[in-house]
Amino acid sequence: MIKVSETAKGKVLELMKDDGFDPNNDYVRVGVKSGGCSGLSYELKFDKAQVESDKLFEDNGVKIIVDAKSFLYLIGTTLEYSGGLNGSGFVFENPNANRTCGCGESFSL
Repeated sequence: MIKVSETAKGKVLELMKDDGFDPNNDYVRVGVKSGGCSGLSYELKFDKAQVESDKLFEDNGVKIIVDAKSFLYLIGTTLEYSGGLNGSGFVFENPNANRTCGCGESFSL
């Protein structure tokens, strides 16, 4: 399961609406791909369609879909949003990551 913090929820819903997505019917797609300074990097985008192999979660009013391959890397992850002085953006708190880079956008197991 992937959890969504209250702060991340607010930003996700705002961005979905700004981009023409309906939070009641559309999804946040979270995934993992090769790359980044630690070996794997996170992907986050909006999607109108779910495929059969996707895992579907809903937390804090946000519908999240994850492809089957990425799911293994993301079990137990919490999506946060940081708006601090060092920049703003989504942050993944992933208990499976052994190492993360300084920017928080990539990790390794």
